[in-house]
Amino acid sequence: MSTEPAMSPTPPTTPAPRAEGRAGGAAPAWRRVAAQGAFEARLVLRNGEQLLVILILPALLLVTLARTSLVEIELAGGTRIDAVVPGILTLAVMSTAFTSQAIATSFDRRNGVLRLLATTPLGRGGLLAGKVLAVLAVEAVQVVLLGGVALALGWSPPASGLAPALLAIGLGTAAFTAFALLLAGVLRAEAVLAVANLVLVLLAVGGGALIPADQLPGALADLAPLLPSGALGVALRGALHDGALPLGATLVLAAWTAALGGAAGRLFRWS
Repeated sequence: MSTEPAMSPTPPTTPAPRAEGRAGGAAPAWRRVAAQGAFEARLVLRNGEQLLVILILPALLLVTLARTSLVEIELAGGTRIDAVVPGILTLAVMSTAFTSQAIATSFDRRNGVLRLLATTPLGRGGLLAGKVLAVLAVEAVQVVLLGGVALALGWSPPASGLAPALLAIGLGTAAFTAFALLLAGVLRAEAVLAVANLVLVLLAVGGGALIPADQLPGALADLAPLLPSGALGVALRGALHDGALPLGATLVLAAWTAALGGAAGRLFRWS
């Protein structure tokens, strides 16, 4: 099976220049957050290496896995494209909410951007909210484009599963964004670059993302559903196959979000 290539660091982000109020004071908080989120989303979508990892490779994997038998995937009564799409969406969420965000935030911290932004009207809370908003915006682009490719390949998800699938993506985004901030806040940027890419590859191949957890060999079949990647994969497969969100996977994602978010809140260093 092919795996993801290493992702390079993004240029350091800077405060959005349009966050000033009309009278020369600070803009309302929601405008500052929206401006920062839009700025960071544009930064990701204009970066060629980021686009390669978050859009082009998932699209190529989608077509390859749907049209070839390169990887054996049990279909459980559905079509091959039905079995492939949830895994690709899981990979897309991980690449944006975890790997891309961890690398960008770690280099912002190393370059002093986080410390600088903490002294502006945006503040630390606004900066974090802007990052989450940027992740959601990029994921919306991923879902539309990858979903469009899947529909062209014959994918036909149940309408009742779309809302649960979006909820699963939201839960997965929360867990992986918390993981990204924890990693970016405690390790050196160079270490984050290596670790984030390695974790992405390991979770994609053996963490229940691309291949359903119950089809993994040996102990991985039992371990993967307890990982955030495996839980997100189970949640999306349940939503897009059966039209319902599995309770067990939902609880696993919520537990990871609470644990990783709590750890990030205590251990994150801004400089």
